[in-house]
Amino acid sequence: MKLALPTGTLLVLVGPSGSGKSTFAGRHFAPELVLSSDAFRSRVAGDEADQSATGQAFALLHAALEERLAAGRLTVVDATSVQGWARARLLDAARRHRRPSAVVALALPLAVCLARNAARADRRVPPDVVRRQHRAMRISLTSLPDEGFDLVAVLADEAAVAAVEIASDAGGSGS
Repeated sequence: MKLALPTGTLLVLVGPSGSGKSTFAGRHFAPELVLSSDAFRSRVAGDEADQSATGQAFALLHAALEERLAAGRLTVVDATSVQGWARARLLDAARRHRRPSAVVALALPLAVCLARNAARADRRVPPDVVRRQHRAMRISLTSLPDEGFDLVAVLADEAAVAAVEIASDAGGSGS
């Protein structure tokens, strides 16, 4: 699947912990294009897994998002975004700045997410949290096409994720 992302696009990655959002972002985009909730937690608390830093981390992420969209820069948000309200806030920012928007849902099977999460050396998420995130994402998949994003892609298995090519005139790796 080839995804065309025009200049200034907001790309929201959706998926539970262990679905491969950070790997996907790292494979397709230069690091300076990615706003990662984990990276902002690390910046705030010195630990990507410190959930007590989440509020402040997201405040910084949204401030950076506003700056990037105002400047017309391609921006990839790497956070679970499995709840509709979280995506709506991101989409509202794109609309305020009159920027195109896209969402890619990494809707891999729960067993894959749990296995990847368990194999992590750091920032392991409790399995019940991964299950809850996965359930929220599955529910979201029904409304995702109607949320207002200009482009919606749902990747349901590892082969679909591996087959993605990004076409961007705004700094994507072009893979």
